[in-house]
Amino acid sequence: MSIKIVSLLPSATEIVCALGAADQLVGISHECDFPETIRDRPILTSSRLDPHGSSREIDSAVRQVLNGALSVYSVDYELIGELAPDLILTQDLCEVCAVSLDDVHAAVARLAHRENIRIVSLKPTRLGHVLDDVLRIADALGIESAGQIVRSQLQARIDAIRRRASRTDSRPRVATLEWLDPIMLGGTWMPELIELAGGIPIGARAGDPAPTITPEELEATQPDIVLVKPCGFSIERTLQERELIDRHIRPVLGSKARLYVTDGNAYFNRPGPRLVESLEIMAACLHPQDFADLARVHHQVILPY
Repeated sequence: MSIKIVSLLPSATEIVCALGAADQLVGISHECDFPETIRDRPILTSSRLDPHGSSREIDSAVRQVLNGALSVYSVDYELIGELAPDLILTQDLCEVCAVSLDDVHAAVARLAHRENIRIVSLKPTRLGHVLDDVLRIADALGIESAGQIVRSQLQARIDAIRRRASRTDSRPRVATLEWLDPIMLGGTWMPELIELAGGIPIGARAGDPAPTITPEELEATQPDIVLVKPCGFSIERTLQERELIDRHIRPVLGSKARLYVTDGNAYFNRPGPRLVESLEIMAACLHPQDFADLARVHHQVILPY
């Protein structure tokens, strides 16, 4: 029997599709935008925030909502009931990344006639956790062998980058920016991606949340390379904050430091299969000559600034 899936997390949606189960998705979140083929599914969530505000305004709004013990997102409980899913995929990691686990339990509680709904909540903080989540979702769908195949393929691509990066002549000091105002450094799996790509992560530790720092603290880290990829922002959306980059970021970098803007919505901040593409983008930024092939492949999302 086919399992009906509701995914309230973009990265989980991408994992489901990588496993070949896209046709079982009956509902998605408003942020599930990849692959294109799933965009026609019913949308079950909406944001209580204005996504068009400045970085500072969005940050302030998020803090106000969370301080008020409200979810950043709202859930269409009635529509979930109509869809009658067998499996709901969500997360319990970041309150501003997807619908909270409490909201999912509330949705299930309202569906008394569907007491057998299974909830799989993902909480990855390391790259290995993301690979393991492929297996968790595959197990929930009863397609364990497909999960093993996808995980092995992703691991092989990661290992290939690691081997190539180990042969490079330099190991630049790298900072990645998760947010611009206030400045937040990329934590969780980002330091691992930097190391795998042949760099030295600075200012953040693997597995830890994104630390907030001042421009002066960023300067003190003396980065050789800075990747700007705010969470949820495409390159175009990030460039709307160009004034922040010019005022807070560029002036505190050394004259030889390289600055890139890349896509923080499709890549880097989504703990799903495209973290491997994120690693390739990272390698192309850190070692453009050694990874010239990947620089060509990903040229559309690598913007020297």
